[in-house]
Amino acid sequence: MAHPLDEYPIHQVPRSMSYVGPSDKDFYDRNIFHVIPHGQVDMQLIAGYGLYPNLGVQDAYCCVRVGTKQHVMRASDAMTDDRMKMEVGPFRIEVIEPLNTVRMVCDGGPGEVSCDLVWSASVPVHDEAHHEMVRGTKTLLDASRFVGVGTWEGTVSAGGETWEITPQDFTATRDRSWGIRPVGEAVGAGRYAEEIEPSLHWFWAPFRFEDFSTVVILQEESNGFRTLNEATRLWPAGSGRGPEQVGWPSIDVKYKSGTRFPESATIHLTTRDREPLVIDVELLGNMPLNVGCGYGSDPDWSHGLWKGRNWVERVEYDLTDPEVQGRLPFAVTDHVARATCNGQVGYGIFEHASIGVHTPSGFDEFFSVAP
Repeated sequence: MAHPLDEYPIHQVPRSMSYVGPSDKDFYDRNIFHVIPHGQVDMQLIAGYGLYPNLGVQDAYCCVRVGTKQHVMRASDAMTDDRMKMEVGPFRIEVIEPLNTVRMVCDGGPGEVSCDLVWSASVPVHDEAHHEMVRGTKTLLDASRFVGVGTWEGTVSAGGETWEITPQDFTATRDRSWGIRPVGEAVGAGRYAEEIEPSLHWFWAPFRFEDFSTVVILQEESNGFRTLNEATRLWPAGSGRGPEQVGWPSIDVKYKSGTRFPESATIHLTTRDREPLVIDVELLGNMPLNVGCGYGSDPDWSHGLWKGRNWVERVEYDLTDPEVQGRLPFAVTDHVARATCNGQVGYGIFEHASIGVHTPSGFDEFFSVAP
């Protein structure tokens, strides 16, 4: 089936642009954006748009946490032939200058979640290491991605409040990824779900400082063996300095007693000259991604589900609700973070999950917690 994009010399596989290379139902193509305040308000935003070519579905969400309330707008619809038009329900993404300037809009009504924001890169976007996760012989995730660190300008509204978003008071991060990960309707659990206990020890931490940005990514198996490892310092495009690898990251986390909920962290990096580069991280607020955002164990909605045409839903969650709190130990959580490095103060996201056994952290059983 010919596609309008077939007119352009952009093919990567010997098929029409109507199709992606793998036939796996779990193929996805996604944008994720964060709005990170510099501590002046107890608010944060995460929004995303995803396309699932082998499911024929597209969807989007915008979640704004204000204090202990998460206000969510989400939408789903049939995929269209116009892949250059990233629009679903009240959401749209406009690429103004590829890799440098992107507009994100959620046209919520009065009192609803809404935003109109323009992202600008502070440093060149960075290609993250190829990411694979395997359980037994089953590939769960096989993805490429790039991370962007920059600034926002625009407005955000939720819960009856509106914020003016400026580069001086807010930091912007984005994650652009594509590949294979579990999406859409669930398949049978099968042998590996029965025989292999789930575990995840994960960090994703992009920060913007005055003169540079840093990106740290780390994933380990239950015994501490590292399956994903990256630590990079990024400099502005006009600096004449390219990406700088800053060693094998080591992260010390202080967990709240009786939980696996981080209170603070220290990231130890090393320059090529073997000089220590230390980032002290203070956590200011957090958003569990399985509460309204459709990730992991979110029981209410997940990415790629067929919800019918023109589906839009508005939901509010109270993070103090005991039923909601029962999800939190199994969540990947995005923490608003203030970071200090070489005397500079920066801001970003400290994304972390520790689920199941992780013996280096002292979590020797699935439900182990910090002393």
